Amino acid sequence: MENSDNIRFGTAGWSYKDWESIVYPPEVRLRKLHPLDYLPQFVDVIEINTSFYGHIKPELAKLWCKKVEASNPNFVFTAKLHRSFTHSPVAIIEGTSASTIKPTDEDEVQAKEGLEALASEHRLGALLIQFPVSFKNTDENREYLEWLLRQFIEYPRVVEVRHSSWNREETLRYFTQKNVAFCNIDQPVLGQSLAPTQHVTSEIGYVRLHGRNYDQWFDCDNRNDRYNYLYSETELASWKGKVENIARQSQVTYVVANNHFQGKAVVNAIQMKHLITGRPVRVPELLLKRYPELQKAATAITAA
Repeated sequence: MENSDNIRFGTAGWSYKDWESIVYPPEVRLRKLHPLDYLPQFVDVIEINTSFYGHIKPELAKLWCKKVEASNPNFVFTAKLHRSFTHSPVAIIEGTSASTIKPTDEDEVQAKEGLEALASEHRLGALLIQFPVSFKNTDENREYLEWLLRQFIEYPRVVEVRHSSWNREETLRYFTQKNVAFCNIDQPVLGQSLAPTQHVTSEIGYVRLHGRNYDQWFDCDNRNDRYNYLYSETELASWKGKVENIARQSQVTYVVANNHFQGKAVVNAIQMKHLITGRPVRVPELLLKRYPELQKAATAITAA
């Protein structure tokens, strides 16, 4: 793509034990180097996923911003909204709907404290509001979503819905009216799961690659099993045209790999960047040794 400067490629999260000695050099394991001193040298965005499980502490957000300033001045974060706003407290055993989601006033205060710490440093690219597949397109859920979008109107908002009932023209018109981005996802298409899309409903384009681990998606003993998937070059190529189309219609597009197990998200984010930009791409040395699939992208660096 000739003008790909408005596309940012990255990963969902950075703090994974199984990335040690695969993505990160020994200095990170020995805490002589922070992951955010290292990873932003190779990716353009990281989606904060710890904010889904616990609210971002402002002092930590400030530290993260300081770290990435040194390693990549143009780097930005996106952040997942805390699960109290998007999931039933017992989502594992019951479906999520407006009637089962129970955020508190304190949740809103704490969520905004962390987001504001990032935004004040001009490091917050978007707020990702992620709902599970059980959150369907119903009157009740649409009313709740409208309330939620108002509560966080001060931030660039992206909504991820995983049930196919949302993939309708009226949904896209509504998102466009509210200046809310539609999150395009790659996931195992099972039952009424949302299939890949290329919708643009705001100045932000957003793509999340979850992997295609059909066998482990809903039936896994360890949540890491769900994200133990490495996209092939052919599978990534199926997204190339979609990402380019999204980027042509948006001011900035985020392409985030969530298949984090053993650094596979970093592999695919780098491959996707190389595939679309056609330009030299930096590759972590240890990752190249672990995944020879990266040699094609690494060769571009060597030859540059």
